[in-house]
Amino acid sequence: MEIHNLTLPDGRNLEVVTSGTPSSSAILFHHGTPGSYKTWDKWLPSITDEGGFVITFSRAGYGMSSRNTGRTVIRNSEDTQAILEHFGVNRFVSIGASGGGPHALADTTLVQNVAVISIAGVAEYGSADLDYLEGMGEENKVEFAAAIAGEEALESWMIENMSGFGEVTGEQLLEALGGLISEADKKAVTLDVATTAAGGFRHGMVNGYYGIMDDDIAFVGAWGFDISQIKKPVEIWQGDQDLMVPLSHGQWLASKIPSATLHFETGEGHISLGINKRKEIVKNAMGYLQA
Repeated sequence: MEIHNLTLPDGRNLEVVTSGTPSSSAILFHHGTPGSYKTWDKWLPSITDEGGFVITFSRAGYGMSSRNTGRTVIRNSEDTQAILEHFGVNRFVSIGASGGGPHALADTTLVQNVAVISIAGVAEYGSADLDYLEGMGEENKVEFAAAIAGEEALESWMIENMSGFGEVTGEQLLEALGGLISEADKKAVTLDVATTAAGGFRHGMVNGYYGIMDDDIAFVGAWGFDISQIKKPVEIWQGDQDLMVPLSHGQWLASKIPSATLHFETGEGHISLGINKRKEIVKNAMGYLQA
């Protein structure tokens, strides 16, 4: 694994990690909200052991990546494009989990993209046929309600609720998740899993909560691209016991994206889904690259 600090055309820094043998084909990961490149540490060997090349990065405002104030979902793909050009990648599969899901979908606008896999990714806000907050745990309802109210309200929520996450331990994370994890997730979130997640959170917040705040604002604003125009293969993976991103979000995305396949997983939660279905997801991603 190698850490790179890319200087982007606008002068921002982007913290990027590569693993495996460099290649013109790659799997690129988008972490959730919150998170950082460290979120994917457990995933990398399952790809590199098969000879694959992996790229992951800390989104703008997370870790050592400079903030990109006012960014939309589609603007994140400008950073993806810069990464692809830097490493000479001309074919890639984009994988995003939770808050990384919309950013992975945005990558379908890039010519190098061949497929997308969204794991419990959030849906687009503002559609009359989706009750955005229905089925979420109370903590997420409050956070998204603040985002919908605007940046000032959201930052007040961040100051009150997220400042301490920059030092969170695995034990503390288990307790803090509270009403956000279902019974399926409680079984899956061992201390080892929580410790890995906490490491991703701590690194992601080394310079504050702005990455999270900018994500939330981007999710409830216009994404900047039309998901109904996506033609590349898209896999939507969703569990029915998800209290962070409810089942309705996955169903809505699958109904709006013409090329989408919904992988509905009974008995899986927000976190357990990526743990229990990791091998299958990686196998599918590698298959798209080799097609």
